[in-house]
Amino acid sequence: MTTRREVLASIPATGAAFAIGGLLFDESQAHAQEAAQPLATHFHPKGKAPSKYTIEVLKKSAEDLPFADARDFEELKKGFIAPMPDLRIKADAGHDAVDMERFQFLNEDREFDSIHPSMLRIARLNNNYGLYEVIPGIYQVRGVDLSDITFVRGKTGWIVFDPLVSAEAVRAATRLFQEKVGEGRPITAVIYSHTHGDHWGGVRGLDLKNEDVASGKVQVIAPVDFMDFTVAENVFAGNAMNRRLFYQYGLLLPVAPHGFVTQGLGHKISAGASGLIAPTRLVSEPIEEFEVDGVRMIFQNTPNTEAPREMNTYFPDMKALWMAENVTATLHNIYTLRGAQVRDPLRWSKYINEALHRFGKEAEVMFASHHWPRWGNERIQEVLRDQRDLYAHMNNQVLHFANQGVTINQIHNVYRLPPSILQKWHCRGYHGSAEHNSRGVIQRFLGFWDCNPATLIPLSPEDSAPLYVEMMGGAAKIMARGRELHDAGQYLLAMEIVNKLVQAEPQNQEAKDLLADIFEQIGYQQENPGLRNSYLSGAYELRSGIPQGEAANSSSPDVIRAMSTELFLNFLAIKMDSRKAEGMRFAINLVTPDNGEKFLIELENATLTNIQGFQAAKPDLTLTINRADLELTMMGVKKLEDQLKDGTARAEGDVSILAKLAATMVEFDPRFEVMPGTKASGGANAGMASADAYGAEAGAVIAE
Repeated sequence: MTTRREVLASIPATGAAFAIGGLLFDESQAHAQEAAQPLATHFHPKGKAPSKYTIEVLKKSAEDLPFADARDFEELKKGFIAPMPDLRIKADAGHDAVDMERFQFLNEDREFDSIHPSMLRIARLNNNYGLYEVIPGIYQVRGVDLSDITFVRGKTGWIVFDPLVSAEAVRAATRLFQEKVGEGRPITAVIYSHTHGDHWGGVRGLDLKNEDVASGKVQVIAPVDFMDFTVAENVFAGNAMNRRLFYQYGLLLPVAPHGFVTQGLGHKISAGASGLIAPTRLVSEPIEEFEVDGVRMIFQNTPNTEAPREMNTYFPDMKALWMAENVTATLHNIYTLRGAQVRDPLRWSKYINEALHRFGKEAEVMFASHHWPRWGNERIQEVLRDQRDLYAHMNNQVLHFANQGVTINQIHNVYRLPPSILQKWHCRGYHGSAEHNSRGVIQRFLGFWDCNPATLIPLSPEDSAPLYVEMMGGAAKIMARGRELHDAGQYLLAMEIVNKLVQAEPQNQEAKDLLADIFEQIGYQQENPGLRNSYLSGAYELRSGIPQGEAANSSSPDVIRAMSTELFLNFLAIKMDSRKAEGMRFAINLVTPDNGEKFLIELENATLTNIQGFQAAKPDLTLTINRADLELTMMGVKKLEDQLKDGTARAEGDVSILAKLAATMVEFDPRFEVMPGTKASGGANAGMASADAYGAEAGAVIAE
């Protein structure tokens, strides 16, 4: 039987050559290089130019890319009606919600030695910014947000698919659409294809009347369980996800050749006001057909693919296939760097296969919530088959290696997509990457442990690093060797040892600057925007520290209102620091008369639990408050103690329990430290008592 070592040895890229963003860098080609000096045109005073090794990696990568296939550029232009009139769109708060001026450098007729040639290509494609016709009766506005907004002509008005991230972006897109095509016809339905925030967050920009939604005059349609998954993803680990977005989405990086270039699915997420209108009709069957404003639609539910809940839609009378975000012009995330439950690539592949055989054999146009459409049945089938095979191959072959002993810490250096798939632009890693997705597949089936007992309950990095530094002869020797490796272009090896030093000595700015230089070169070499952004964001924070100042509350009131009472209580249990609750024991009956809910809340064993539909016979406290009033507390509009004082809420029993419980609640720091030594003294303090103990924190709307 083949051993794990034999498997690893059989992979050409393993050993002397490192895999970097789908590119191979051979150590044997490294030569000595003087430490680079700061680059005058870099956005950061310590920023460096790409090294000769990085330039060579990018040059070699271009040789293997299918530039002869220019169909994407032809498809991108097809159906163009009008550009957006303004490169900048103002937010209601006064800042820029959208700023496309920053991306105009991408239109210059030249290459950039700090941008992977494949990334530069998708970035230029993502500079589309205007109104397009898909076919008569279906239109898209592209480029005003990370996602596209789609308008479908109904019998009496327009049906909107996936209204972006923010209201300001939607208003601008709708204004252009109505001016050029819409004829002032009303919005009669909104369809959310899935649960990620860039597909519903801008719905308030459609200016729908609440009474029209409530009466059914305007339908809001979504896949089954939409609200549960939409809200929960933003709540339980919302603060951690939002902090990780700083890395995946490069939120601190200026748009520049040495900084942020594109996010792959689109450019930037719009920075406006997000909201949510709850669906009035849910699609619950695997395949469900009904008319929406006179338009026949066949919905295909595809749960646990690109999102926990998602659906494709086929328009049989138009032979038009909407693939939501299940098929776009990229390899998507199986594991997303911001953090989420690992997706199921095999299920994803099978749903694409079902769409191919149910609809794709007759469809004449295929469009989605990102990028641009595909026309002609041959082209549609090509893309569907390639994407089907892309996700199936990743699932099957990663597990092929896992079953031979390759671990989560090795698979990214072993697994390769087949050359035939890599020659298809729509399978390149512009959102997911083979490197981090392959590790995600291992995580899904086997978890984090590589089965080596030494890694089962390891020391934390900051605890083990001092011993490594000592055994390597101290900081000076590590710095010298780290510079040698950096100057020879051996960035991954340099990162290994310099990172240990930074972990051991977080205030060693010289070490942090060297690690930043290493991160920067690795970042330049990436084809995948999330990987590039993560390395460059790490470099930025190592050089400058984490920006200080008050963090704006980015929670959407609509999302907080959409939280179930149970979800709110579950969040309080996460917000509670159990170390502050030692020795406490009580039972609270919570009653919300306006919606008929009752909960039993118990604190015992330093753990806060709740159960709906039960009440304690002898509670320590009974709290009665209408759910509508509780929402004011959840949103931070009115504190619970004030609701008790004015009689909006009523308490029977030991009301002091509420103050005791409040004292255990902490504020989550939205800018907690990722890289050692980057948190300024006197900054926000994680773990401090919460000023608004019973406020809910849904976090910013998370796009994907």
